Amino acid sequence: MRVGILTGGGDCPGLNAVIRAVVRKGENVYGHQLVGYRQGWRGVLDGDVIELTVGATRGLLPRGGTLLGTSRTNPLEREGGVAAVQATLARDRVDALVAIGGEDTLGVAAELGDHGVCSVGVPKTIDNDLSATDVTFGFHTAVQVATDAIDRLQTTAESHDRVMVVEVMGRQTGWLALWSGLAGGAHEILVPERPFDVDEVCDRLRHRHAGGASYSIVVVAEGAQLAGASLRVQAAGVDEFGHVRLGGIGSALGPEIEARTGYETRVTILGHVLRGGTPSAFDRILATRFGLAAIDAVHDQDFATMVALRGIDIVRVPVADAVRTLKTVPDALLEDAAVFFG
Repeated sequence: MRVGILTGGGDCPGLNAVIRAVVRKGENVYGHQLVGYRQGWRGVLDGDVIELTVGATRGLLPRGGTLLGTSRTNPLEREGGVAAVQATLARDRVDALVAIGGEDTLGVAAELGDHGVCSVGVPKTIDNDLSATDVTFGFHTAVQVATDAIDRLQTTAESHDRVMVVEVMGRQTGWLALWSGLAGGAHEILVPERPFDVDEVCDRLRHRHAGGASYSIVVVAEGAQLAGASLRVQAAGVDEFGHVRLGGIGSALGPEIEARTGYETRVTILGHVLRGGTPSAFDRILATRFGLAAIDAVHDQDFATMVALRGIDIVRVPVADAVRTLKTVPDALLEDAAVFFG
């Protein structure tokens, strides 16, 4: 078989580890030929392809980013996009694709399956919001990066008697904010699943400071929003999947806290630093296991599936199940975190 690989959506620690594993087992165990499409679905539309071999993918395990590049291209939104994908795969004699991405990239793969494009999905996102898998690779690395930053901000906040507002990624779900906030000992965690009231946040901060605390850490997801208000948008327009560019909730929240409480407040936006750099040991192993399982599924011709983590096992699930609904943070976990507020 000739198998294509693409990485779509935002970059994520562990992408290269998946590519390495697919190529290593695909070539050495199954005797398949592997090719990669540059810049996600854009490369399939444009026919931008490279040969992938064991030799070409050595040394990728600890490297962040993606050897193949990525984009947020949606072929389903391009005129003649489906036909262009079919034509490219026919020209390159590609029998199946390994699509590595989040809800958008895998949603395209699921729909193209109805047009005869065979694929297997690998779940990637630092947001950990894909259904049908316990964890997505990249999430643990992002949590650790955010936690390290919160730890550093704790010391400077304490030194200056300040409130530190830390904005992290998380468009529609608050997994990253919640996990890093809990690990970093945050005193408020604000997530998209639960709109917040600034006065209530300030009341809890006052209660904390009245009890003897001289500083506080507030972690907020970029998609968190004030009750009754609109999301904070960085720029006009949407991408090809209909997403606005979020950001700025931290910069809006910080001055409000200072104005209402009188506590000196500073804002740190972690942004894309959460996506970059070398993957953690956990994510290297998970990404490797996902890659091995993905090429197994391709070899078995078990298409329209996605590899997933269930407990400690890697299983196959229908890709449609993974992209049907987002995996949001349950109320019970938010209540656990709230024990440490105020």
